[in-house]
Amino acid sequence: MGNEIKPEQVQLQGCWDLTSSILLSTDETGSDPFNDMKLTFNTTLTLHPLQIHPDRKHYIVEDSLSGDYYEMPQVCIDAIELLNKGKTLGEIETALIHDYPEEAVELIPFAEQLVELGLVKEIDGEQVGQKKKNHAPSGLEWVPVRAGTFFFNAITVKLYWVFFVVNIIFVVWNPWLLPSYADIFLFDSMMMSMAAYLIISLVLIIIHESGHILATRAHGLPANLEIGHRLFLVVFETDLTPAWKLTPKQRNRLYFAGMSFEQVILFIAFCFILFVPFEDALYIGIMKLVVFDLFVKFIYQCCFYMKTDMYYAVENLSGCYNLMERGKAFLRSRIGNEDNGDYQNEAKTVKYYSVFYLCGIMLMAGLFFLFFLPQALFAFSESFRHIMNYTVTSPYFWDAVAFFTQVFLMLGLLLYGILKHKASR
Repeated sequence: MGNEIKPEQVQLQGCWDLTSSILLSTDETGSDPFNDMKLTFNTTLTLHPLQIHPDRKHYIVEDSLSGDYYEMPQVCIDAIELLNKGKTLGEIETALIHDYPEEAVELIPFAEQLVELGLVKEIDGEQVGQKKKNHAPSGLEWVPVRAGTFFFNAITVKLYWVFFVVNIIFVVWNPWLLPSYADIFLFDSMMMSMAAYLIISLVLIIIHESGHILATRAHGLPANLEIGHRLFLVVFETDLTPAWKLTPKQRNRLYFAGMSFEQVILFIAFCFILFVPFEDALYIGIMKLVVFDLFVKFIYQCCFYMKTDMYYAVENLSGCYNLMERGKAFLRSRIGNEDNGDYQNEAKTVKYYSVFYLCGIMLMAGLFFLFFLPQALFAFSESFRHIMNYTVTSPYFWDAVAFFTQVFLMLGLLLYGILKHKASR
């Protein structure tokens, strides 16, 4: 559930006028940053292959070998272009001071930053550190591009929005379609109910991630599927790092792709409930369970204190990257006396995000008290009652044992996701 892009804050100096950059994919290059070489105004640098992509406010610079991405302003792009022409640091600084009289241009600190980030191949003709290996992301490239463009093109993107609007109309005219915490209990047996929910949820997660993968492959880009966690939830994550090659508008398709597929499934479930007469209550129960799962996941997407698909879409639309970090800094500055950071250029965006950040916390609290807590209390009370009141020869006893086994399995997956996340940091 969700696309994981892993931005990392980087302090920048010199003519790099941002306090944070997009750094996606944190593979080690194995290079010694300075290699005992002192930089002077007579120094020339040879950079590793870089690709520059225009963005909303600045530029996205791609390290073609490592697969890392950085946000840089125009003055940095000019500096890189002059470095590629063989100019010395002194010549570049003089040229940039003339072209950008209002900027604090300092080329040596900027060049040191490039070396630290592993973007420099040679200093005055001498190799920096070890030879850099190709760590560019790859994965699921066997999925045909044609399959991606079939599901994500100019027509289908508009259709997904139509499904979203129709689903809202369904709920407005039929409020009883909204889910209840009891919808998860499809059977009297806790084991069968939990198993049914896990299977349906897993299928819907696969559909969601398939949307991200197909949207990515529509642009001929690779995509990787991983297991992670959000708070106490085990999630699948599609690494959309290569999406930074695309324009902001194209990236939005990738971010909304999973939810687009979910809106189609939700539309189908609503149609079955509203228009198809079922004699067996089990079918209606399955459709309600689908609605419940998709509803919870949609609310989860709106929890902006986590980096969900919706978060990345808002970040992309605003052009204010590392929005969460800046929003937290703003909230700390309002609560205490901490420095609020350098977010003045996007002050209004950060303030609005801070409001949504707090609303997201309240949404998750509402989900917990209205759905998760009543479900957990009912399931655990029933299972404990079965263990205490029935013998090992009763199916109700083994039903309770199977339920607790499922719980421990989910806790184990959650622990695995947490440990994997900590190990990667």
